[in-house]
Amino acid sequence: MVLSVGLLAKRSPRNTYRADSAFTKGSGGFAPHVTDVLVTETKGPDRRASTPPWFLWGAALSPYALKVEAMLRFKGVPFVWRPRTGGFFDALRLQARRRRLVAGGIALTAPEPNPLDEFPLVPFLFGPDGENLYDSSAIGAWLDSPGPAALGAGKLVPQDDPGLAFAIRLVDEAIDEVGLYLVHHNRWVVSARDNGAGARLADEMRPLYGPLAPIVRRFFPVRQCRRLPYLFSVAAPDDPSFADLPARLRPPARAGFPGTHRLLDEMYERLLEAVEPILARRPFLFGDAFTLADASLYGQIGMNIDDVSARVRLGQRAPATESWVLRIAAGNFRGHRPGAELVVDEALGPLFVWIGRTFVPLMQQNHDAYERHRAAGETLFNESGFNRGRALYDGELLGRPFRHVAKTFQVRVWRSLLDAWAALPGGSRAALPLDWDEGK
Repeated sequence: MVLSVGLLAKRSPRNTYRADSAFTKGSGGFAPHVTDVLVTETKGPDRRASTPPWFLWGAALSPYALKVEAMLRFKGVPFVWRPRTGGFFDALRLQARRRRLVAGGIALTAPEPNPLDEFPLVPFLFGPDGENLYDSSAIGAWLDSPGPAALGAGKLVPQDDPGLAFAIRLVDEAIDEVGLYLVHHNRWVVSARDNGAGARLADEMRPLYGPLAPIVRRFFPVRQCRRLPYLFSVAAPDDPSFADLPARLRPPARAGFPGTHRLLDEMYERLLEAVEPILARRPFLFGDAFTLADASLYGQIGMNIDDVSARVRLGQRAPATESWVLRIAAGNFRGHRPGAELVVDEALGPLFVWIGRTFVPLMQQNHDAYERHRAAGETLFNESGFNRGRALYDGELLGRPFRHVAKTFQVRVWRSLLDAWAALPGGSRAALPLDWDEGK
């Protein structure tokens, strides 16, 4: 992917607002503490404290749940976390609603159903008037739509310039898809000895599981370590680095799969190198306004704030990014200005280079593998296919080999981006620092 530097600037009307939260001491430093009911104050339409809250079904261990949390706070939407707040019957009712939605018993509000998608475990967003949503980027688009009443903080993806909107969406999708691998690697490999994720999830799930929550504490880390190869993190054969850990918590190798730990470490370092100078000089990625791209970056990097060794590495490599993550985690969107000028400028160049060398070739290789397997009659993809050794393919990123499984939801993401690029006016495409023809 060839990248040059272009300039795109458009004014986007904004309202200012204030968001308040507290901090609580947690493992690995100070961690964001979210109050049971969060009502963000805005200048603009009156949002009364009596507004029925929305329900965010998920766990703070999920980067996508953190992303949705940030968007709801930015938009001034009152919400409560489930299942970690409320009682057993509150959690049980919402769990039943989620199961009915997945089974097709109740209507999905957003996104539009797509056979390439699959329902996640988290997050889901449930509204007081029967709204049912999943997929963090789709939730962001819905929050920007005319339907939600009196959301006055501004657009997560401004639509007055299609080129800028595409650039924001591209960053969002790239960080969502590639970042997920990086931050899970950080938690279960970099912080293999000190992440405490099992205990934190057990605490969040206690209202639903009650006395069974300690089982989550023990078995969640085992499950996630076992899933690491599906999440792109594969130990090299005979790697002795984790010999001191119990076998159930050692990052696994997989027969026939190249090790990817060094690849993931390099990808993460390059991402930090790309965003650190931007966040050291301005409040958000595209300028003086919070966007969907910022929500995605916050969700992914913010997932590791309580993973001790990963947090230390973040603070050492990218202190401005660490401070920025903590600020967003506190509900502080300081620097967001009404009428802010959003830009695609030289400062974003390294980030687009990172996207062009990681996300773009990964999506291309995944798409090609999906088409090959589908043409050969394969019907099992994603994690089910991976666990059975089906729909696998060999690829390369940053000059390093990998083996993975074709993922249908990444096919959907890639096709949607290509369609959006093709629909851009020629002038908008020319203004962006991208040569997208190679991606077609």
